[in-house]
Amino acid sequence: MRPLKNIIKLLLVLLAGLFLLVLVIFGHRDIPLEDLKAKYGQPPSGFISINGMQVHYRDEGPVTDSIPLVLIHGTGSSLHTFNAWTNKLKETRRVIRMDLPGYGLTGPFPNRDYSMAHYLEFLAAFMKALSIKYCVLGGNSLGGGIAWRYTLQHPNTVHQLILIDASGYPTASMSRPLAFQLAELPIIKNIFTIVTPKFVARSSVENVYADPSLVSDSLVDRYFELTLRAGNRQAFADRLAVEHDPEDHKDIVTISQPTLILWGDKDALIPLEMAHRFHEDLRQSTLIVLKEVGHVPMEEQPFESLKAVRAFINR
Repeated sequence: MRPLKNIIKLLLVLLAGLFLLVLVIFGHRDIPLEDLKAKYGQPPSGFISINGMQVHYRDEGPVTDSIPLVLIHGTGSSLHTFNAWTNKLKETRRVIRMDLPGYGLTGPFPNRDYSMAHYLEFLAAFMKALSIKYCVLGGNSLGGGIAWRYTLQHPNTVHQLILIDASGYPTASMSRPLAFQLAELPIIKNIFTIVTPKFVARSSVENVYADPSLVSDSLVDRYFELTLRAGNRQAFADRLAVEHDPEDHKDIVTISQPTLILWGDKDALIPLEMAHRFHEDLRQSTLIVLKEVGHVPMEEQPFESLKAVRAFINR
């Protein structure tokens, strides 16, 4: 028995040593919020108090525009994902973006409730705080899922809807980012909140691009560093643990707003088949499929994807 106990003790010591080694190599402390603000929250960024959070947002373009564009990013991203679009659109249109709770500089929901219902409550509070009564509402991935559900809840506030590789229908991904996979594993997800290798960020961003060579070092730095905002790593795992309503997509058919469905044909996370489902169910929809583009068209091919957006909102 003694040799067996000694072997077990040795294995435990080796495992503990291995964990400490991984922690030393890949462990990252949270980056102080003020440091992140200095890099990612300079003007035109602003912060507004909503439900106990200091929400990071940007409001650009002519204030006289009575129907602004409100753009919502996806899981693990931030308002910066729409930078290229905004730089062009703000010349003639008012464009409003925010970091959703759990991501970017906004940080986590105080109560760690990342249900879709809570995100919809947040968006309603955000719209009220900025006195937005009527808008063109657009979103990518998770942001798209929030956008169409908000349109159902507040139909009189949405003039047009833009769905960019949006979530909504039950689907099986052909490929999922490494960060998603790690954050869903029972034991690993707890370690993930302190051990976050930078290569996971790079792999995850490359996974949602059709052409990984377009993923720059600065882009990876932004995703990675904003993940290290206090609370965001736990929020990432909390959000992925939320159970989804398998039936709520049935209400999509009742949306009457003109809708642009913009999709990358190489999207492996939410396949092109889902774009066609939106197109079939929505009464007034325009489907634009971008060739050789992945899950985030506004980043991967910003100018090509923006052509479709401009044509749609200027109709």
